[in-house]
Amino acid sequence: MLDPTTGTFYSVFMRVISRKALIKFYSVKGNADAKGPCEAWFSEAKKADWTKPQDIKDRYATASFLGDERVVFNIGGNKYRLVVVVLYDAKQVLIRFIGTHANYDRINAEKV
Repeated sequence: MLDPTTGTFYSVFMRVISRKALIKFYSVKGNADAKGPCEAWFSEAKKADWTKPQDIKDRYATASFLGDERVVFNIGGNKYRLVVVVLYDAKQVLIRFIGTHANYDRINAEKV
């Protein structure tokens, strides 16, 4: 979208970095059932216009918010957890972790 006051082009959609992390996760034997939920989340996230945490909470009621702009999504009926950093001003979502609920319990989501 073009800002008529500055002439600057900006995106109204989120840039998700990197889809490859999702593909790598659901391509592992035993995680194939994560493909549909991961791809659905990715499709929604890249079309989103998140400007604040409430925008995410309005769509994903079970999302958890941690410090440092981190958000934890429950994927696949809470079987999987996805940790991202959301840079609202830059319109970027950085995938930091995707794993089973058990794997998530073994990490520090504020540090990954």
